[in-house]
Formats: sequence, C-alpha cells, structure tokens
Amino acid sequence: MSLFAALRLPREILFGKGQRHVLPTVAARLGRRALVCTDERFAGTAVFAEMIESLRSAAIDVLVHDRVLPDVPRDTVRICVDEAERFGPEMVIGIGGGSCLDFAKCATLLLSHGGKLEEYYGEFKVPGPTLPLIAVPTTAGTGSEVTPVAVIADPDRTLKVGISSPHLIAAVALCDPELTMTCPPGLTAIAGADALTHAIEAFTAMRRGEDPNLPQQHVFIGKTALTDHFALLAIKLLGRSLEKACADGADADARADVMMGALAAGCAFGTAGTAAAHAVQYPAGALTHTAHGLGVATMMPYVMAYNSRVASAEIAEIGTALGLEAEGRSAEDMAAATIEEIRRLFSAIGITPTLAALGLPADKLDWAAEQALGIERLIKNNPRPFDLAAMRRLVQAAHDGDLAACAM
Repeated sequence: MSLFAALRLPREILFGKGQRHVLPTVAARLGRRALVCTDERFAGTAVFAEMIESLRSAAIDVLVHDRVLPDVPRDTVRICVDEAERFGPEMVIGIGGGSCLDFAKCATLLLSHGGKLEEYYGEFKVPGPTLPLIAVPTTAGTGSEVTPVAVIADPDRTLKVGISSPHLIAAVALCDPELTMTCPPGLTAIAGADALTHAIEAFTAMRRGEDPNLPQQHVFIGKTALTDHFALLAIKLLGRSLEKACADGADADARADVMMGALAAGCAFGTAGTAAAHAVQYPAGALTHTAHGLGVATMMPYVMAYNSRVASAEIAEIGTALGLEAEGRSAEDMAAATIEEIRRLFSAIGITPTLAALGLPADKLDWAAEQALGIERLIKNNPRPFDLAAMRRLVQAAHDGDLAACAM
C-alpha cells in the first residue's frame, strides 16, 4: 500500500505568547490598507486598541468593522463589504472567535469576487484567489484560522450553510494564547469541546483510498497520515489541559495547550472533514438555538459509540492519546474506556449530556434525523454508514442518554 495524503494550510502559521505584537510586521508585507473585522465586545478591550494603534504606527491605514454577530448572519457581510469597498483594503484581518474569522473570510471573498454569498455555497465555488487574510483567533475552538470553510446563517434556510474552498484559507494564522486568557470558563469549555470533537471526527473519518483526483473534486477527503498526525496532537493537548483551562483561566500553560489543540484540530479536519456529530448538530442547533460547540460535543460520545463497531481500533488510539492505560485491554475494551473518558471530561467542564437537556423536543426527533441524514458531505465521511432507521436510533439514544443503544 502506498501512502496518500493531502493538506491545505495557511502560508504561515505563527503560534506563541506575544505573537500579536508582530501583527504590524506581518501585515506590512501584504499591503498598507487593512479592513479589520471583529465584534463589539473585543473591540472595546484595551488589547484590541493596542493592536490597532500598532498597525497605524506602522503606517497601515485601518478600517475597523466591529459589528460581527454570532453565527454570521448572511446580510451583515454585505453591509461591511459596501463600507469597505470605498476604503479599498489590500488585506483583511479577522480578530476574534470563529464567527469573526468566518465573517472575515466572507468579506474577503466578496471584496475579491463580488456577487452574493449564496452564489458560493458548497465546495469549490470560489473562482480564484482572494485578498490576503490574517486570522487572529481570540478563542480556542473552531480552528477557523487554518480551515478552508466559512459557516454562515442564511435567513432563507433553516440550517446554517458553508462555503468551502482552499481560496478561503488565511494567508497567515497568528495565534497568541494570551488573547484567550480572559475567555470565561463556559466559553472556554464549549470552544475546547468543539476542538476536541473536530479532532476525534477527523481521526475516525472514512479513509477514501488513493484516487489522485480526490482532492481536486472534494475539499474534505477523509482521514490520511497527515491529518491523523494533527488530530492525535490535538487530542493529546486538549485531553491533558482543557479541564485545567476551564478550572483556572490564568493557567498560561493550559491556555497554550488548548489553543494549540484547537489549531491542530483545525489542521486535521480542514482536510479530513467532520462527520455525524456535526450532521446532527445542524438541525438540533437550528431548533434549540444553542452554541455549535455545545451541540457537537453533546453528540460526540453517542457517535463514538455508534462508530465503535467499525472503528474500535481508531477510538482505542484516541484513548492512548488521552493518556489511558492500554496494556491488557483489547481494542474493544479500550474503545469503551475512551468513550467513557470523553463523557467524563465533557461532564466535568459542563457540556450538556443529552439532546433532551439541550432542549430538542421529542416530537422533532424524526425531522432532525431526516435533516442530518441529508447532509451528505458529513454523513459520507462517517466510518459507519447510516440509513434513516440508524440515524433515527442515534438521535433517539442521544435524546434519552442511552449510550448502549447507539452501538446496535
């Protein structure tokens, strides 16, 4: 068997304490006029003011758009772009959580190619390169700083939609864990659980073979040797430090581990893709209006249990990365212990344990299952296939908290 892999990443990834201070140097290599996208909360902080002043001190003209909203409502991007076109930016800088980075990707896309966002929904719809983007995350979760996807809320659709293209990948990912130090425990937990879910789903994703045309036809191509490397690194770092970061936000080492874990998870799933936990979260999140990271993490143990019939070896490896003792255990026993450890970890940081507790009504389970099954780009990535009956069992089990029912 020959090795096959693909990986699409930013031209430059800068990680470490104080990296925000090199933003002017990095930006100056890309141009002299920068559109900065962030949200109202972060725009009011002293550290943001310092970053903007440092850009201006480096003779970079700055237009700040500080009205990014959660989940990126589609039409808000057009408002920003209409304002920015008169300014004529030579680069876009996204500073904030995943929504701010996704918003910046969308703004970069429309500034470069025009049209409407809905013209680009799906894979490979972006016709060419865009203005350079610098992604500066202030939370540790989505991995958007390194991924080729932006997720937005379209008012004409029930579910959120994605734009996926290698042209959306940031030119530079600038990751400073100090920017996450003031992130509250609840957001730290949800974002970190989102990252751990990304890593687990990337590592257990379908392996699709060695067709050289696969990366030319699909943005997300399943697990490979390269994505596995990043996924296991993410699982190791998040497993050892996410709980610590939630308990003590001033723990600088734990914060660095969690941010590096989220970055590595993004490197993994940005090529491998995610699977059934994300598929169920789209309809569940639309009905419950709960945070994306909370929903996918709620689903993750149930999806792992469902997949354990065909992916026990991979789940056992996840357990090893989490630090579980493997000696004397079969792959099946190790996989079961791994799923219980994920449940324990998520419970310890406050992740909702069931879809019922998340607020999903019992009379919407059939609809949620049907919608999840219809998200083909995610379902086809799951290592164990689904039909409607199987998806219905999974959703029911996750609603009731019946882990054993998932492995049927």
